[in-house]
Amino acid sequence: MLSEVLRTVRLSGSLQFCVVSSSAWQTDDKPSLAKQGGRTANVVPFHIVAEGGCWIEIEGKRTVLGAGDVVAFPFGTGHVIGFGKGGPLVRPTDDLPPKPWRDIPVLRYGKDKVQLRLLCGYLTCDAINFGPLKSALPSLLHVRTSKADEWLRATVRQMVAEVDNPRSGGRSLLERLTEITFIEVLRHRIGEAVPGSVGWLAALADPQLGRCLALIHDEPQRAWSVPSLSAAAGVSRSVLTERFETVLATSPMRYVRDWRLYLASVALGTTSKSLAAIAEEAGYGTEAAFNRAFSRTYGMPPHAWRQAARKSRG
Repeated sequence: MLSEVLRTVRLSGSLQFCVVSSSAWQTDDKPSLAKQGGRTANVVPFHIVAEGGCWIEIEGKRTVLGAGDVVAFPFGTGHVIGFGKGGPLVRPTDDLPPKPWRDIPVLRYGKDKVQLRLLCGYLTCDAINFGPLKSALPSLLHVRTSKADEWLRATVRQMVAEVDNPRSGGRSLLERLTEITFIEVLRHRIGEAVPGSVGWLAALADPQLGRCLALIHDEPQRAWSVPSLSAAAGVSRSVLTERFETVLATSPMRYVRDWRLYLASVALGTTSKSLAAIAEEAGYGTEAAFNRAFSRTYGMPPHAWRQAARKSRG
């Protein structure tokens, strides 16, 4: 289901620059990295500690990062990242050379032996518009690759190698490696779900809910009902409804509606289908009913959403 959500739109990644440091410094809390993509909506900044260690502060909490750690900010939340104690206040995005860049810029702070190597970039992930996924994500995603699969550690090493020794096609490869890393971070978040946890990522790991959600995602236009979903999932209607309310804080039919409206938002932004056709696919008999439901969920009517999506894509 995570694959299905991410497949509905283009997940695009961009490694922007590399920071190497031998002296203390820290940034401010402005999420300026997100603006490097020319848009701020649905932009997920990230940092990968390729060598050494540093610290990060977000929402008043400081976390120490070690070599191989990956952190991402699903909502572009402002944060402070630093190395050592004290040091000047820097804004790496202001220190970047003018574009276009042939290779990934490397920003150097200090003249002694390198003690920190930090990869910084962002992803554009429109899948965050899917409400259940959005509500399940924290302001900070943090994975320590020392506890992750070897291939994720190898992916980080490959990213460092592409920065240190640029080759033809390197930037395109880095984009794909960035996307793969983000997906693996989400998968680790699902793997951390324990019995009794709540939210969409926890629901994917729940045997009963996971099966039911898979059915909805596989056949969104099917005329689902609570009886048909419970029968397909192999549980009673009362159990299914209770599990949805407990883990997802919603009902089965509201989830069906939310998934269809999300698919409608994707269709509005990526296709030239008429509003009437999209409304029908989303299960609404009239455009007026579709407009009301879409506006309640996304804060603007479908035609305005389509215009904004086209503008953001240039």
